[in-house]
Amino acid sequence: MINEPAFLVLGKLRRAHGVQGEIPLEIYTHMLELLVPESVVYIGEEHQPYTIEETRYKNELLLLKFYNVNDRTLVSTLTNQLVYVAVEQLPPLPEEEFYLHELIGLGVYEEDGTYLGVLIEILETGANDVYLIEDESGVETLIPATEEMILDIDLSERKMIVGKMDWYGEGD
Repeated sequence: MINEPAFLVLGKLRRAHGVQGEIPLEIYTHMLELLVPESVVYIGEEHQPYTIEETRYKNELLLLKFYNVNDRTLVSTLTNQLVYVAVEQLPPLPEEEFYLHELIGLGVYEEDGTYLGVLIEILETGANDVYLIEDESGVETLIPATEEMILDIDLSERKMIVGKMDWYGEGD
């Protein structure tokens, strides 16, 4: 797909733990099923593949032990590296649900066909996400990601249909 990343970040590795090759991961994801033994993760900007041998929790961190990484010196080279998963490894979502990265780059249209621009960023707020839309001239529009506003998403067409933007005082 256009604009879809090849890898998504799961967390960041910290300093080596003990002498057996364990390293704590600061977790950035809710999809913990991607961080279980026998899972392949990719580390660092070069996305080097590592297979998880064992995991266990130490407070809020997840201790990872990788196959063929059996000492502190070797695992220490991974300190402060990001841990990624390949997009293809993500579990499928139920119909009408989408990963946020799939929405970036969609063309956004009002229900009457008016083109608003491209969804360039998703702002995660406390109440609901907000979609940042930018038109060709660089004008930005914020749209709340609510059921009332987001009428349809068609990934195959790379298109999102939103309700008409009613501005306070418009027409007065």
